[in-house]
Amino acid sequence: MIKSMTGYGRARQTLEKRDITVEVRSVNNRYLDCAVKLPRAYVFAEDAVRKHVQQAISRGKVDVLFTIDSTGADTAKVVVDHGLAESYATALRELAEICGTEPKLTPETLARFPDVLSVTKAEEDLETLGADICKVLDEALAAYNTMRAVEGEKLAADIGGRLTAIEALTSRVEERSPETVSEYRQKLTARMEEVLQSTSIDPQRILTEAAIYADKVAVDEETVRLRSHVAQLRDMLKADEPMGRKMDFLIQEVNRESNTIGSKCCDVSIAQVVVDLKAEVEKIREQVQNVE
Repeated sequence: MIKSMTGYGRARQTLEKRDITVEVRSVNNRYLDCAVKLPRAYVFAEDAVRKHVQQAISRGKVDVLFTIDSTGADTAKVVVDHGLAESYATALRELAEICGTEPKLTPETLARFPDVLSVTKAEEDLETLGADICKVLDEALAAYNTMRAVEGEKLAADIGGRLTAIEALTSRVEERSPETVSEYRQKLTARMEEVLQSTSIDPQRILTEAAIYADKVAVDEETVRLRSHVAQLRDMLKADEPMGRKMDFLIQEVNRESNTIGSKCCDVSIAQVVVDLKAEVEKIREQVQNVE
């Protein structure tokens, strides 16, 4: 079943003491335009995020927003600068000798000197962290695709109903088209009888003119192609792969056949049918713009 290009999905998980929230939203676009917003410390995962998005979405303007709270996962460690500590200790002994006293060296004393102790963050496993981020992203994409599928069902139902209307209008054209030829022959006969009151009318000439007219206004080819396009569109509505671009192209062909029917037929009733036909085609075109 077709999917809409408009959707929203959200997921939140706590992995390795990190609170990860992902939001995915999209609107119509001709191609896939993906914007990823990651906290600066996690931009290394952007390429992996884009790959996951491309696997789930074929087109649309997509925004992927991440919120990551890593307060609980911060693992800091204290590092001793052994060389600097020894230098301070040596200097304190030298000062004690100068003063003629015994040096009082304790860990607490050395710890007070600048840069003897420093706090650093433990190195993180970026591969595992990237996998955690993508895991939450996949959950958000699943929710997002579920919403798009629901919207796609509504689009398919609306388009399917309008395709039925187009088939009904096409049937009216097919029923009315032969009648226009018969009416033309009758009008032509009456007109010639009026002009040539005292002269006999050649029936063969009437038939020839009617045949020429029938050939000019024949729309059999157009209606056959129109029904073929409608059948293809129905099949596309049931497809599991993205069909938006193909449907957009095919609906242009439906519009082209409608225009040809309108230009060929000079009948008022057919002209009205063509107006209704083009109105349905335009409504389908608007809906197709939202199909992935």
